[in-house]
Amino acid sequence: MKIFINPGHDIDRDSGAVNYTTGLREADVARNIGERVKGYLANVGYECMLFQFDSLPQICSEADHYGADLFVSIHCNAANSRARGTETYHCAGSVEGKKLATTIHQQILDSIPHSDCSYWDRGVKSAGFYVLKYTSMPAVLVETAFIDNDADARLLVDYEDDFAKAIARGVTDYVSKR
Repeated sequence: MKIFINPGHDIDRDSGAVNYTTGLREADVARNIGERVKGYLANVGYECMLFQFDSLPQICSEADHYGADLFVSIHCNAANSRARGTETYHCAGSVEGKKLATTIHQQILDSIPHSDCSYWDRGVKSAGFYVLKYTSMPAVLVETAFIDNDADARLLVDYEDDFAKAIARGVTDYVSKR
């Protein structure tokens, strides 16, 4: 099983969203979580490629060239500094993408401490994001939490490893049910 892991944005060219209180950058958080996901999946025998870049067509091309069986893009959400929670996306019409997104999403809900599920669970959704539409394998985009919300940003720092474990467990659970 070959897993393509795409931490969102680019460390040098496009930091993505930023928490202006702490300086926490999406590209850094996504990279840290992605590296941990890769380690966990490699430990159970999956072949993984981690690729973080600012060109969406290049990301999709790399995933296809690699021959990935699954594509996981990791991001942090941002909105208005008040929004909170996690959501996971798949391409509309992708049955396997939806199954993978649902499995990963449930693992995140079960793994990250939160006091109010009504705000935390923002759901599994379909979207036309470029990396979901233009890859040839089941693909998901995980919005771990809202980096511009101070409480969610603390979760991203304090539970970075838990996010990674949840994503990796979601992948292994999905694969075991195929």
